[in-house]
Amino acid sequence: MRYVDGFVLAVPKKNVTAYFKMAKKACKIWTEHGALEYRECVGDDLAVKMGLPFPRLAKLKPGETVVFSWIVYKSRSHRDRVNAKVMKDPRINEMCDEKAMPFDVKRMAYGGFKVMVDGGTR
Repeated sequence: MRYVDGFVLAVPKKNVTAYFKMAKKACKIWTEHGALEYRECVGDDLAVKMGLPFPRLAKLKPGETVVFSWIVYKSRSHRDRVNAKVMKDPRINEMCDEKAMPFDVKRMAYGGFKVMVDGGTR
C-alpha cells in the first residue's frame, strides 16, 4: 500500500517565492530518487468555519500563510530507501541551512502516513 509523508508549514508571505524556488529543487531531487509524487500547495481558501482551520493549526502569525505538502511512495520501506538517498544527496545539504530557510523549521509539522483510501489520479 502506498505511503505518504505529509507536511504543514507556516511561511511568511514575503518568502513564498523563495520557498517555492527551494521546493522546485527539492521536488526534482525526491523524484530523481524514486518518489512517485511531490506536491507543494500554498493556502488559498483558509477562512473556513468548519473544524480546525489550517491557520490556527499552524499558529500563523500576521503576514504568514500555510503551505501544505506531501510526497507519495510505493510503501513505507520505499519511503525509507528514497529518503536515505535524498539525505545523502549534496544538493539537499546545500538547501538545508536552517538560518537560510524561508520558513521556521521548528514550526513545521511532519509525519508519515499509511494510505487507507486511494482514488487514484486522473
